Amino acid sequence: MTVAELAALLTENGHPIDGPELDSLMRGIVAGPAALDDRWMDLIGADLKPEVKQQLDGFRSGFESDMATGLGIAPAPLDRLEKTRAMMRSSGVTALIVPRTDEYQGEYVSMRAERLQWLSGFAGSAGAAALKLDSAAIFVDGRYTLQVRDQVNTDVFTVRHISEEPLTAWIEEMCDASDKVGVDPWLHTRNSIKAIHAAVDKAGAELVLLPENPIDQAWDNQPSAPLAAVRPHEITYSGEESAEKRTKLADGLKSKGVKAAVLTASDSIAWLLNVRGGDVPRCPLPLSFAVLHDDAQVDWFIDPRKLVAGVTEHLGNGVTVAPIEEFSGKLGELGKAGSAVLADPASCPLHVFSVLEEAGATIVEGADPCTLPKAMKNKVELAGTRDAHRRDGAAVTRFLAWLPGAVAKGGVTELSASDALQAFRFRDEKIRDLSFDTISGAGPDGAIVHYRVTPETDRPLAEGELYLVDSGGQYLDGTTDITRTIALGEPSVEMRDRFTRVLKGHIAIATARFPKGVNGSQLDPLARQHLWRVGLDYDHGTGHGVGSYLNVHEGPQRIAKMPSAVPLAPGMILSNEPGFYKTGAYGIRIENLIVVEEYPELAEGEKPLYGFETITFAPIDRNLIERGLLNDEEVDWLNAYHAKVREIVMLQLTDRDDGPVRAFLEEATKPI
Repeated sequence: MTVAELAALLTENGHPIDGPELDSLMRGIVAGPAALDDRWMDLIGADLKPEVKQQLDGFRSGFESDMATGLGIAPAPLDRLEKTRAMMRSSGVTALIVPRTDEYQGEYVSMRAERLQWLSGFAGSAGAAALKLDSAAIFVDGRYTLQVRDQVNTDVFTVRHISEEPLTAWIEEMCDASDKVGVDPWLHTRNSIKAIHAAVDKAGAELVLLPENPIDQAWDNQPSAPLAAVRPHEITYSGEESAEKRTKLADGLKSKGVKAAVLTASDSIAWLLNVRGGDVPRCPLPLSFAVLHDDAQVDWFIDPRKLVAGVTEHLGNGVTVAPIEEFSGKLGELGKAGSAVLADPASCPLHVFSVLEEAGATIVEGADPCTLPKAMKNKVELAGTRDAHRRDGAAVTRFLAWLPGAVAKGGVTELSASDALQAFRFRDEKIRDLSFDTISGAGPDGAIVHYRVTPETDRPLAEGELYLVDSGGQYLDGTTDITRTIALGEPSVEMRDRFTRVLKGHIAIATARFPKGVNGSQLDPLARQHLWRVGLDYDHGTGHGVGSYLNVHEGPQRIAKMPSAVPLAPGMILSNEPGFYKTGAYGIRIENLIVVEEYPELAEGEKPLYGFETITFAPIDRNLIERGLLNDEEVDWLNAYHAKVREIVMLQLTDRDDGPVRAFLEEATKPI
């Protein structure tokens, strides 16, 4: 069926649309994440007839097949580098910085913004490239040191560790007074550009803000901006009306003499307006910009085609919707009015600051006002995420019960195991997506921290190996993230030692007590101490913040070596995930989610006393524990945790389907 024929069918069935409009709509739809159900059809029209839905479903499949985006090829063809260099020459620059980000500065980006992957083949969630007309480098962190060498032509791109050999050092080494270093001002924050600018100045080169991105100019068939339905996030789950949130934040702006705040983080806007979308993989985000005024009014800049029936009424009179193309114009209006405007230098793109400054605004640099209240979940959000984790724990336990027998029969691979876990999760009527692509790593693949299995890398799960599975779900009432490491057969002495040391670090975080004002970097050594004692460590953070049916990686809270200025506070959700990775052999990680809570009954000092509530419930593999390495307090914690897992998960199981799961759960949660 052609676009014109489908448009005619829709028009005949009461959903008038012409061919070009439908073509544009479908290009945006397929530029977003793959469809998990038929709810994307709400963008075409409500109450579609079954026969029309069937035609739409088939049409989307064909449309996706015909869309050649150039992504998913690793290493990337070398002609892309040459095309990009040709565009650099046309733009008058001799060097180009290519960050793996978009104009919203989010971790997850749409296909249109996968410029680094298109250029190099690297598909990790963080990184950057730097080009000159005769050389190139790619920068990754410790999570991707193995992956990058599998996906990138290292004869062309020099691989550099982003903290040990940073981008700024490359600029100073590779550039001189003859160089003009190009950057896309939409893809760099004010903070990140400061370091780049300083390095460019030190090299004697010139920084050039490019009006057009050379990769966009070189990329044939670059995907459209994504189009996914935006829906209300009901008060049942949010716990607070949008108008209340806007009023509180507007009062904060007034108290600082600020007329407006610019919001460019999509999760902040989704939280503030109580809406959810689906423009990027695994996160329910509508990509958009917003301006919050000191009278609690919001100008929301978004493609209006995303708003399905009921959203406008849900937003109310306090929110004005405008096309996203008008965002820069609104910034200019604020500047011409001489307004004091708050913008976050850590999250707003440089473009925002440039427009405001040129128009005459008084810029007040400060944190995104949504970030901290979004992180401190209210009672309704916490109750919802607890419920989601109970159900999620049952899904994971069903998977853990299924796995040993399936592996013994043979034929289970990393992909099929991941698919099985997803199927267990999708029995839940409140699930909407996974919270990230499942990390399903057997044997040496488990040592790749952010391993993403593909048909080309898929390997069978075999006896004598460790299997690491890191996964989560996006439920209407909460976001989950859990990692379990499972021994397939009898583990080695070394495996048991390393696993137990990781477990000891996990327990140390879970049982930590600390006064108000302590931040996550101060707690991080607790998780590493038992590995450090034998000269071991892991090259990732111990804990990241988690949203409420939002981003699985959320700030500002974290537990990591990296210094943090944000103290942990009640209501914040974090992960607790120490690990150990032996390259070429195995990986170990134990991850639960935890909530910061206050312990007033235990506080004896001048400051409130905080600790953590563990909200993830699934068995930890007892076969991997070396009992002699645990002290009595650690044994007590593990036994108490398993008793709670048994109690909570048993309530989620059904007599009809879960008899074998019950037996597994009883055995897996026995005291040690």
